[in-house]
Amino acid sequence: MKILQRYFFVNITQAVAFVAVALLALISFMDLTSELPSVGKGGYMMQHALVYVLLQVPGHVYEVMPVAALIGTIYTMAQFAQSSEFTIMRVSSMTTGMAAGMLFKIGIVFVAITFLFGELITPRVAPLAERLRLAAKGSTVSAEFRSGMWTKDIVHADGVRGPAIGSRFFNARQIRPDGQLVDLKLYEFDTSMRMRSLITAASATFSGNNIWRLQDVTETLFQNSRVLPDPGAPLPAGTTIQSTFGQETASVATRKLETMDLVSEITPKILSVSRSDPERMSANELAVYTRHLAENRQETERFKIAFWKKIVDPLAIFVLMALALPFGYLHTRSGGVSLKIFIGIMIGVSFLLINSLFSHLGMLSTWPAFMTAVAPSVLFLLLALGALWWVERH
Repeated sequence: MKILQRYFFVNITQAVAFVAVALLALISFMDLTSELPSVGKGGYMMQHALVYVLLQVPGHVYEVMPVAALIGTIYTMAQFAQSSEFTIMRVSSMTTGMAAGMLFKIGIVFVAITFLFGELITPRVAPLAERLRLAAKGSTVSAEFRSGMWTKDIVHADGVRGPAIGSRFFNARQIRPDGQLVDLKLYEFDTSMRMRSLITAASATFSGNNIWRLQDVTETLFQNSRVLPDPGAPLPAGTTIQSTFGQETASVATRKLETMDLVSEITPKILSVSRSDPERMSANELAVYTRHLAENRQETERFKIAFWKKIVDPLAIFVLMALALPFGYLHTRSGGVSLKIFIGIMIGVSFLLINSLFSHLGMLSTWPAFMTAVAPSVLFLLLALGALWWVERH
């Protein structure tokens, strides 16, 4: 059995590696083609485009590995069927369960490789690729709005650990590749959402320990002559309050500072994550950013789904390899190897499309994030079990 396991491993690994390289070459060529219009603009040259495309490869490895495992396994099983090797193995007392067990052991290797690229390599290489690209072009990080980048955090009484005493909205016109913020505005509110200060700064540099060093600062403080009751607290009978922002603000004080230290939950890592594609983020980064969004009462569904997909998608390799096993039972008269590979490609494309479809449906229908991520794999697992049942009966 060890010899047979090794034989399966060598043949399937070679086939999967060949398919993965072919898919990566095709995707890299398409990436390079999309970069060509930018070549020659500013300092962005052909060598920069090649390096950028090369640094994108680890992210594509994570994407193509499930499909490569499916097509490579189908090719190997079809070859075994064509040469009657699989039939001889079955006659020699190899059961379907034993074959599935061998594929499962081989799948562990592919799952480990996928997790390695998805959790360790891609989250570090993808930001580097973007920084090199922006540095070569001499531009800053693009923002979602024309007014710049917006984010929100909680103001604490003592650093970032004390009780919450308000909230703060960040607005940075530009974010440089080195993480420096340019043309920064900070709007601070108390727990009743009354504006208490407006801080503008020419730039901000992160100093570590949740501290931003602001340069060329103008701070405007809105001071109250009285404190209004908590809007959520019940008022005594017969009490009425008529107030406007002007009545709540007794005075406005403005001061200018060359530098100012600001303590904030927002860090360069959170800012980089907020600009990143969730598909390029690690599960740990997604968990941290989702928690940050939840604490600030912002929408988290997209990142929850991306988090569970990061966990579930590599495990889908086991499902897709199980779906390839029935092809070993189909003899040459049921179709040549090329036809079976074509069917495998169609199954792989269908899996990617259904996986993407469920992600969008999950966000639109507010389905549980875990169910949204695991549903395509469960669907294809049922298809694999049905196919195995059919080939054993026929």
